[in-house]
Amino acid sequence: MSPALDEAALRAVLARPRLTRVLAALEAPGEETRLVGGAVRDALLGRRVEDIDLATTLLPEEVVARARATGLKPVPTGIAHGTVTVVAEGEPFEVTTLREDIETDGRHAVVRFGRDFAQDAARRDFTINALSATPDGRIHDTVGGLADLAAGRVRFIGEARQRIREDYLRVLRFFRFHARYGAGAPDAEGLSAAIAARDGLALLSRERVRGELLKLLVARGAPAVVAVLSQTGLLQRLTGGVGDLGRLARLAAAEPAPDPVRRLAALTVRSAADAERLRETLRLSKAEHARLLLYAGAEAALHGALAPLTEPDIRRLVALHGPVAAADAALVLEGEPRPVLTREAGGLLARFAAGEERVPVLPVTGAALVAAGAPPGRGLGQGLAAARHAWLTEGCPTDAAARQRLTALALAAAGGPARGTSDDTARSQSSHDN
Repeated sequence: MSPALDEAALRAVLARPRLTRVLAALEAPGEETRLVGGAVRDALLGRRVEDIDLATTLLPEEVVARARATGLKPVPTGIAHGTVTVVAEGEPFEVTTLREDIETDGRHAVVRFGRDFAQDAARRDFTINALSATPDGRIHDTVGGLADLAAGRVRFIGEARQRIREDYLRVLRFFRFHARYGAGAPDAEGLSAAIAARDGLALLSRERVRGELLKLLVARGAPAVVAVLSQTGLLQRLTGGVGDLGRLARLAAAEPAPDPVRRLAALTVRSAADAERLRETLRLSKAEHARLLLYAGAEAALHGALAPLTEPDIRRLVALHGPVAAADAALVLEGEPRPVLTREAGGLLARFAAGEERVPVLPVTGAALVAAGAPPGRGLGQGLAAARHAWLTEGCPTDAAARQRLTALALAAAGGPARGTSDDTARSQSSHDN
C-alpha cells in the first residue's frame, strides 16, 4: 500500500467507542458488517471523519431488532431502501443492507438486497468510494480504489458512460470529487463521458444540481475544476451564464474560510438579474437568493467607486446592503483596481464584518414624526424618504445634531410643523438610540 495512505488513522476510527458498540450489536454468526465509503476514504487520507456509514449482510429488520436488543436506538430513515440509522449515545450511524441494482433510468435505481460486498462495491460510482474495512482494520478493495486514492485519481467503476447513464448526477459528482480529492487533470475517460452526457443534466432536479455545485465550489481544487466546467460548456448549462474564473480564483486564495454562496457570487453575480436567474436555475433558498441580491448591490457600489472610499462611504454601503454583503463584495473585489479604501474605511468595514460596529439606522421614525406633529398618511412616507435620502448622502450620521436636522427636514417634507430642532423633539427621538 502507498505510504500516502494512513492505515493507523483508519484503525483509530474503527476504535471509536460508539462505533465499536454498534459493530458489536450487529455481530452475528454468518453475517458481516463493514465500514464503507467516505469514512474509509477520508480516514486513509488522514482527513477528519464525521459521517460514518456501515454496510451489512443483515436485513433491515434484523438491524432494528439487534440495535434495540443492545440498548441502541434504531431509526428507520430509509428502511425501504435498506437503510437504518442506529443512534449510539447521540451519534448516528447509517447502516445499509448490501444491495444489487436491478434497473436504472438515469435518475433512480431499482435495487434488491444482496450478500456480496464485491457486488455492492461495483454499484458505487468511483473506485475511491468503494473501499470497505472490517472491524479488525482489514481493507477490502475490489475495484482498484487504493491505487487511485494514493494517486489522486477520481475514476468511475467500470465503463464511465454507463455509470453516468445510471444517474446523471454523477456528472457533477465526478467534478466535485476531483475538486476535493483529485490531482492534476481529471481522468480522461470520465471527462469525456461527462461531456457526452451533458444533455442528461436537464433530467436532474434543480435542487440536486444546486447541492452538488455548492459542495464543489468549496472544495480545495474548485477554481481549476470550475475552469474545466467553463471550457467544456458545462458551467453555462448549470448556471445559465458565464463565469468569472479570475474572481473565483482570487477569492479562493484570499478568503479566510470557503463559503459556497460567496464563491457562487464571485463566479456568477454581477447584477440583480444574475441573482434572479440563479434563484430559478439552481432553486436557491430564500436566504441564499436574498444574500446574492444584497451582494449584487454592494458589488456594483464598490466596483463603480472611482474615488477612494472613506468611512462615510462604508457606513452608507452597510446601511444599504448590510455588513455581510459589503464584506463579501470587498473580499471578492480584492486585487482588482477598484475599489480603493482608505485605511480608516478598511478598518471600519472589518469591524462591521466582525460585528463590532452596529449597522447604521436612520435616526428618524414615523412614530416620532407623528408625535412631533406630522400628519399621518402619504406625507409621512414622503418625509421619511426625504430624511433617508439626506441621511445616506451625509454618510449615515446618528448623533443628536443629525437627528434634529433630519427630523426638521422630514417634518417639512411631510407638511407638518417644523419642530424637529426643539428639545422636545430631540427627547422624543432619544429612544431610537437606546
